[in-house]
Amino acid sequence: MKQNSNKKTRIVVYTIFILFLGVFLAYGIMYKFPAIFQETVTKIEKDVTVTDKGIADAVEKVYNSVIIVSNYRGDTLYASGSGFIYKEDDKKFYVITNHHVIADGDNFKVTYTDGTVEEATLLGGDEYADIAVLEVNKKENINPVEIGTTESLRVGDTTFTVGAPLDYAYSWTVTRGIISGKERLVEVSLSNGNDTDYIMNVLQTDAAVNSGNSGGPLCDSNGEVIGVISAKISTTGVEGMGFAIPIETAIEKAEQIINGKSSKYPYLGISMLNVTNVLSFPEYSRYLRQYNITTGVWVSDVESNSAADKAGIKPNDIIIKINDKEISNVAYLRYELYKYSVGDKINVTFLRDGKEKTVSVKLVSSLPTS
Repeated sequence: MKQNSNKKTRIVVYTIFILFLGVFLAYGIMYKFPAIFQETVTKIEKDVTVTDKGIADAVEKVYNSVIIVSNYRGDTLYASGSGFIYKEDDKKFYVITNHHVIADGDNFKVTYTDGTVEEATLLGGDEYADIAVLEVNKKENINPVEIGTTESLRVGDTTFTVGAPLDYAYSWTVTRGIISGKERLVEVSLSNGNDTDYIMNVLQTDAAVNSGNSGGPLCDSNGEVIGVISAKISTTGVEGMGFAIPIETAIEKAEQIINGKSSKYPYLGISMLNVTNVLSFPEYSRYLRQYNITTGVWVSDVESNSAADKAGIKPNDIIIKINDKEISNVAYLRYELYKYSVGDKINVTFLRDGKEKTVSVKLVSSLPTS
């Protein structure tokens, strides 16, 4: 019996020894070769099932309220874009779109998601805000969009667009992205020229924006409209840079249009060119180089009895500031000028014969008739 007891004791000791040895070896392997275990963890993570189904519910809230806007000259289709029903009354829908979508047209139509085409009446537009409003007869089973806000919007928030990129074959395409930036100042051209005419303060998104998306809604993850798609940067090496007019600005302009209160922008009464363009004129380039002037706005002409004329601004003056804000070109002059209202007084700083002068200008809405 004693021999059996000793044998059992040895088995227990050996078992404990092997157990500790195994633990020691395992620890040593973990310490010496940690990648083995990291790889195992990685493989486990790859087996996790993603259950995010996207933003389909949010898209459904706005989808049928988005329409295609067709701009005709006579019977010929001139341009097309997107728009959305933003409010209604007893008989009418009111559609917001971009001014550049309806520009130069003389009759307009809208197309709904079910393929129905209706005549639309243009109530008006604001070229600089790039907002226009169309009126159409009400249609059953369609509601205006829900309007959101940009006040609490954060960079990184989910966004999506609904619109008609490229042509009718891709109508009501949905693209998803995020807010990439707020209060972006983007130079835009109001004509087909190379020069920019105005600066827009806009939201930036990386949701895909293409030709035809203009005027469509930019929405948040709740399906509320937070902006109106207006532009994108389209050049080699640039991807995912689309821009939208904040919904607060769009609604303000739309209400002015519906109520027949057209925007009155301040008027200086000058003809102007970018200094960068004037540098190519031999008769002026020597003067500009003499005083090392490379930016600003060249005053080429001043209308008699205008606000600028009364303030003492003359042809060949170069405007460089409005109320201490630097003016680098015509687009920035308009952007700073249009922050003010008719009747306001502003300080305009300019260069004349290489010397800086500042005058006070009382803003008017147009050239006085007397």
